[in-house]
Amino acid sequence: MGFLQTANSSSFTTGMSDSLLLSIGEKLGGAGGLDFLLNPIFLRFLTLSLHLILLFIVIISWLHKKFWTNGGENHGRYNSNTLQYYKTTLFSSLGLSLFNLILCLLSLFYWYRNSWSDEKILTLSELGVKTVSWLSLYLFLHIYFSNLKESKYPFVLRLWWGLFFCVSCYCLVSDVFYFEKAKYLSTLFWASDVVSTLMSLVFCFTGFWGGKMDGDTILEAPLLNGSATNGVESETPAKGDETVTPYDNAGFYSLFTFSWMRPLIALGYEKTLDLEDVPQLSGLDTAGGALPVLNDKLVSYSRGTNRVTMTMLAKGLLFTAWREVVLSAVCALIYTLASYVGPYLIDVFVQYLNGSRHFANEGYVLVSAFTIAKMFECFAQRHWFFKVQQASYRARAALVAKIYIKGLTLSCQSKKEHTTGEIINFISVDAERIGDFGWYMHDPWMVVLQVVLALLILYKDLGLASIAALAATILVMLANIPLGKLQEKFQDELMKSKDERMKATSEVLRNMRILKLQAWELKFLSRIQDLRSVETRWLARYLYTTAFTTFVFWGAPTFVSVVTFGACMLMGIPLESGKILSALATFRILQEPIYNLPDTIAMIVQTKVSLDRIASFLSLDDLPPDVVQKIPVSSSDIAVEVINGKFSWDVSSPSPTLRDINFRVSRGMKVAVCGMVGSGKSSLLSSILGEIPKIYGVVSLSGTKAYVAQSAWIQSGKIEENILFGKEMDRQWYNRVLEACSLNKDLEILAFGDQTVIGERGINMSGGQKQRIQIARALYQDADVYLFDDPFSAVDAHTGTHLFNECIMRLLDSKTVIYVTHQVEFLPAADLILVMKDGQIKQAGRYNDILRSGSDFMELVGAHEEALSALDSISMEKTAGSSDKNAKPVLQESQNHENDDNNDETKAQLVQEEERVKGSVGLSVYWNYITTAYGGLLAPIALLSQVAFQVLQIGSNYWMAWATPVSKDEAPQVGGSTLILVYVALSIGSAFCILGRALSVVTISYKTANILFNKMHLCIFRAPMSFFDSTPSGRILNRASTDQSTVDLNMGIISLFCFAVIQLLGIVAVMSQVAWQVFIIFIPVIAICILLQAFLTSSYRYYIAAARELARLCGVSKAPVIQHFSETLSGSITIRSFDQEPRFREISLRLIDGYSRPKFNTAGAMEWLCLRLDVLSLMTFTCALIFLITLPEGTIDPSIAGLAVTYGLNLNMYQSWVVWNLCFMENRIISVERILQYTSLPSEPPLVIESNRPASCWPTQGEVNIQDLQVRYGPHMPFVLRGLTCTFFGGKRTGIVGRTGSGKSTLIQTLFRIVEPTVGQIVIDGINISDIGLHDLRSKLSIIPQDPTMFEGTVRTNLDPLEEYTDEQIWEALDKCQLGDEVRKKAEKLDFAVTENGENWSVGQRQLVCLGRVLLKKSKVLVLDEATASVDTATDNLIQQTLRNHFCDSTVITIAHRITSVLDSDMVVLLDNGLLKEYDTPEKLLEDKSSLFAKLVAEYSMRSSSTSVEHLSND
Repeated sequence: MGFLQTANSSSFTTGMSDSLLLSIGEKLGGAGGLDFLLNPIFLRFLTLSLHLILLFIVIISWLHKKFWTNGGENHGRYNSNTLQYYKTTLFSSLGLSLFNLILCLLSLFYWYRNSWSDEKILTLSELGVKTVSWLSLYLFLHIYFSNLKESKYPFVLRLWWGLFFCVSCYCLVSDVFYFEKAKYLSTLFWASDVVSTLMSLVFCFTGFWGGKMDGDTILEAPLLNGSATNGVESETPAKGDETVTPYDNAGFYSLFTFSWMRPLIALGYEKTLDLEDVPQLSGLDTAGGALPVLNDKLVSYSRGTNRVTMTMLAKGLLFTAWREVVLSAVCALIYTLASYVGPYLIDVFVQYLNGSRHFANEGYVLVSAFTIAKMFECFAQRHWFFKVQQASYRARAALVAKIYIKGLTLSCQSKKEHTTGEIINFISVDAERIGDFGWYMHDPWMVVLQVVLALLILYKDLGLASIAALAATILVMLANIPLGKLQEKFQDELMKSKDERMKATSEVLRNMRILKLQAWELKFLSRIQDLRSVETRWLARYLYTTAFTTFVFWGAPTFVSVVTFGACMLMGIPLESGKILSALATFRILQEPIYNLPDTIAMIVQTKVSLDRIASFLSLDDLPPDVVQKIPVSSSDIAVEVINGKFSWDVSSPSPTLRDINFRVSRGMKVAVCGMVGSGKSSLLSSILGEIPKIYGVVSLSGTKAYVAQSAWIQSGKIEENILFGKEMDRQWYNRVLEACSLNKDLEILAFGDQTVIGERGINMSGGQKQRIQIARALYQDADVYLFDDPFSAVDAHTGTHLFNECIMRLLDSKTVIYVTHQVEFLPAADLILVMKDGQIKQAGRYNDILRSGSDFMELVGAHEEALSALDSISMEKTAGSSDKNAKPVLQESQNHENDDNNDETKAQLVQEEERVKGSVGLSVYWNYITTAYGGLLAPIALLSQVAFQVLQIGSNYWMAWATPVSKDEAPQVGGSTLILVYVALSIGSAFCILGRALSVVTISYKTANILFNKMHLCIFRAPMSFFDSTPSGRILNRASTDQSTVDLNMGIISLFCFAVIQLLGIVAVMSQVAWQVFIIFIPVIAICILLQAFLTSSYRYYIAAARELARLCGVSKAPVIQHFSETLSGSITIRSFDQEPRFREISLRLIDGYSRPKFNTAGAMEWLCLRLDVLSLMTFTCALIFLITLPEGTIDPSIAGLAVTYGLNLNMYQSWVVWNLCFMENRIISVERILQYTSLPSEPPLVIESNRPASCWPTQGEVNIQDLQVRYGPHMPFVLRGLTCTFFGGKRTGIVGRTGSGKSTLIQTLFRIVEPTVGQIVIDGINISDIGLHDLRSKLSIIPQDPTMFEGTVRTNLDPLEEYTDEQIWEALDKCQLGDEVRKKAEKLDFAVTENGENWSVGQRQLVCLGRVLLKKSKVLVLDEATASVDTATDNLIQQTLRNHFCDSTVITIAHRITSVLDSDMVVLLDNGLLKEYDTPEKLLEDKSSLFAKLVAEYSMRSSSTSVEHLSND
């Protein structure tokens, strides 16, 4: 078998006799000197002694546990707190025992057949002792450590494991030297020492770094945390949002080592981090601290003008963080200088290994120089990276705050230039990109410095050939110009197209309800996809240009080296391996900035585009602060006065919106403003607020003001917060306001009362509830002047009367009130009435005065009288109606359902916290991303291309090191032409591999981004309306903008991580495979490295738990910033009217800081990890150098050793790059994870069910049969409809009335299946609507919704989005809805532009456009949901007449607060709190004076008749 050398035999003895010891001593000593230390016999004796010590330790420990600590009593007490890697330790001990037993048996068998010797007896004894020792350790651990609550293994055992590791390494190294000298060594010794070394690594790791699994001993060594504590800190930290970041008061050592991050990382390891766990920022790092600096700089640069240029903005942002920028520049300079020390010294180091010595201990001086330079490089790089990120987050926070403030003060004229979606993009995309520029800000000057340093080193090594290197480098730099211009152009167009898409997406999300009601969602989805296709054309150009740029620049270092070495050959400059390696090391360091150059160029281009866009936005005109003159309250009795006012929403228009406006309002007066639709009533209020541009005139206002808009603006948040609106709670006044606004009953119905969270735009409130909350908000402010823009049209008659009497006439008795109204019955109470027509005040005075003086007011009153006459005529008529059997059983049934519902009701808010995946990002997310495009076929191609590139690049460097001589005295291995040709061939091959890799990665990114976009948007558009009700649009927009932008442009990070791993493996391969001798000599070094890497892996797990959640918090905390900004833009008029700008600015600053906090700590955590990683790499590299200089001269080839060192210089860089890319990849993949969340949203029922499609003529009768209908908006929400049963007869008109919040609109939503019935069904013409497709249902129904909606586009596209009708049909519809003449006045006619939300049309006109849509559609079932709430009575009468004429044979279901709108209905349904209280003909219900409907009509009649009575009495 040849286990041992044949030696002189001696007689066998039963024990270790004196003759044996003497024989051993002779054999060891006979070698002479210290050579005996390498003799295998000595090594066996050493390991035998060591394992006897282990056996002794185990026996003593066993006795100690058994008799002194009663360990047996504790056995089995704890079952969950075992040591980490306990099983690894246990089975490693058993494995070693079995391994040594096998070796012992094989030796015994072999020697039994051969002769014996003293050496054999010693070897056999050693193997026997090892077997027994490891077996005893296995039994000891199994019995006493399997269940005990121990935090660590015994100290003496861990100390022995450390000694075992050192002895094993020593034995292995000794084996190598003995083999080199004797040319033979037993296989048994090789096997024993290799296995012992490897297993000692395992024991050292489990002993020193294997803590308890419950986290009590988590990786808290001084290297990790900068402290010597072994457990979790005794002081429990306060909640993060109540404390300031430890960075603020950290000491020098803590700052230097990033130990100030320790508490948060430790907390993240123990629990899932929430935003409240993340400490507050301090000083200039907050938005409130950085914004004033930016403002001051912009003011000083602009010199009093409003103009902001890209340069001014860039300088201002730079100044907000100038200290961090300067410090990062210093660190970058130190890093650059230190990184070139290694290449400079490589040639000297190779010559040293070749025997060239200049002074004593030169090797140690070289090692020290390498180590100190690498140390400076590591620490400087870490602080450089942290400081640029700190500067970036600070600048971004200041910029977002500046954009927010600009949006808050933007004039209405300026707003037209940018839509809400575009402005949101400034925050979500542009500001983010400018923040990311910090990573690249120093690259331009660093590239120049690095090129200069590289040329100096090259000149030292290669002389004039460095000029060729300079020329090649300049050529590479010049290639930037055309590529940079192309990228800038493509980026600019990409951002413009993204703005257009986001604008459309924002508009669609706001109006998703109407899209679903009209079955238009797929049409609008196709519009967004068309906009996306334009965007992707520019994206493709941009990405493929980037791919080509990547190909050019990744090939640039190789190109430079080929040119340089070729020049050397032409100039006759001798190439030596030391100089070649120095040049290659220089090229490798120069490679990093050149690698990053494409990204730097791209980022400069992107940042310039974003700065230009934001600068142009900041240059827009603000609302002039002096439009309205403030009159001191004590100086005059005048509350509001306008003198000779001329105003226009479009200053350039020849016809102003308002002209010749003159009126005066004294303090305490009640002023009513009335007029036809589009007469300028709302614009008049805007002139008082200072919102409409003033051409000339004087507007004066005394005291504070409060404003109630016609379209309710409600903030997301609690009802109480909406009412208080920033004021302190005064419970008594608060309760009075609730009572005056009829909100108490609503709050009783709501599960959470006034703590109920209102969804975005008040989505879970009815129109009347939103208006009453708005009114309550205004009343609670206790202002001096109140402006009401027709808020009573959105509530029923009873509530409207109550609001008018309680709020305006009673609670605001002493206040100045100006109210716009279409209800003529509210006019007599006014002290002054302003009648508007065509932008002028046609009449002004008290009711009776102006009634006699002109026809304009008479027209309005006449329409009102006509409506009242209908009431009288109906009251007089006696017609047969449906019997009472329709109502009573339903009422009884409804009451039963109400009782059931109260028992089952589950309390939960509609709007929930945003879903956030916790824990590690699943591999399924990565797999989904990789396999989305072409089933993942391109991913292996990209990886193989990178592997081929790495192999070819290493091969080219190895070729140059091997083929060139070490010194001038040696002959070269090959000729000069062969040397260069082979190198060029390998270099060209590697360049084409890069091209293949770049194209594969870009194709994967582009295709996957498009697929994910389409999947996400299809799922969003197919999601039920409940999703939009409970999900703020900011969350959806965040995914559609920020996350989609990340997937579009940044997901190449996955490939970069894979490529970094391949490059790191290439370095390890070079360091271990260039010469097997080097590999064996490096065994102890590699062992230490593996130990530290194992430690590092634990550190990474320790780190990533916190870093991952911080990254997710960044995504979650960004949506509130966007949502708040979006709400502010839509409600800016209301905010300004209450003078609440300072409060909203504070809220915005707080939300911005909430986003910056996890960002800042993510940066700190990253550098915390990377610094420790760099230290470990530095230790590995230093140990390698020490071993190299201590080897005897001639042991290894200096060229090969130099090549290993050349690659080793980059070990820390690539190791950091791997971890940095891994962390960055985990952060970026969260965007994919968030998009994938929205690709699996619950979907609405099918749009079309092919097997159950209704006939094309369905419905023919339009009869709607409702059976036991119960509806709620979610499983956790209360029932809104509680068991309705009734029939809406075909071809008849049915009116639905009831108090605000009674469930009228919910019934209509159920009819359209916006909300699915929980119980019961709706049948139309014999078909259960739940059995057919949604589009088949909705396309056959028509609706004029409560909130009139217009989309950006033209008049034509608003009336006919599906392009189904001719222009003649559209004109006919416009004429029927009284808009034909208005549109004909416009030069563009049907192509007249409609701005975002239809803001260049009045609310009444928008309602008429909705009427035009249904006139075009001519459905058999028509629903009017408060369709005439926003128009005057005369227009209402015209609309009703139009509907009677054109829908005489259709089923018309009308919800109305004006009783006159439902009086001519065939049937009336009265709902109350979701119950069907009454259902009969209007005449039948009016006969019963005790009916709720009769009381409602009586109240309306009483309220309205006061006008007529007063008018008649004065005639």
